[in-house]
Amino acid sequence: MINVIWLAMIVIGFLFAAVNGRMDAVTAAVFDGAKNGVTVSFGLISVLVFWLGIMRIAEDAGLLRKIAKLLGPIVAFLFPDVPRGHPAIGYILSNMSANLLGLGNAATPMGIKAMQELQTLNPNKDTATPAMCTLLALNTASITLIPATLIAIRLTYGSADPAGIVGTTLAATAVATFAAIAADRLCRRLALLRRPPEPPSAGPKDAARRSSPFSHPSVKG
Repeated sequence: MINVIWLAMIVIGFLFAAVNGRMDAVTAAVFDGAKNGVTVSFGLISVLVFWLGIMRIAEDAGLLRKIAKLLGPIVAFLFPDVPRGHPAIGYILSNMSANLLGLGNAATPMGIKAMQELQTLNPNKDTATPAMCTLLALNTASITLIPATLIAIRLTYGSADPAGIVGTTLAATAVATFAAIAADRLCRRLALLRRPPEPPSAGPKDAARRSSPFSHPSVKG
């Protein structure tokens, strides 16, 4: 559906430009956008390669395992319906670690793998489970200690203080994360309240009546 929306926006833009005689401006914007895209990509590559290298060093040094151990109780609280030791837990921890460092491009593959593993626990394949909704909320509003991607973009465009957004980014993402967790807990609680009550178990008299041969409809009095 999103591809259809983007295609419709592009076609409508070209039609309006053609009607208003602004095709030259559209052509210039297309080439300028392509040029800026390449420039920004090169700036992102340098920073992402650096931080991915740092993460690899941290992994070999055992730092990521310690971070995962620290995040373990938090993950157990946020995902109570995922069995301990399930492969999804490892991907969730990797996703959270990458998001903490602001490496959204590195966190996305881990998030996709985590979703695929969570799908194996899903009894209804057409409906997202609470754990999948929690992961999506956390991945969208994750606490970011070092916004590496934003710093790279600011460096590319010649910012005087590329790292000046670290404090505000940390505060904003912390508020967003706590809001996402609160909304997730509220939705889980409301889902439990809306769940239909289980039928009451049969009492001893009902059980005795069912076990009696005289209560069977095939027995005529």
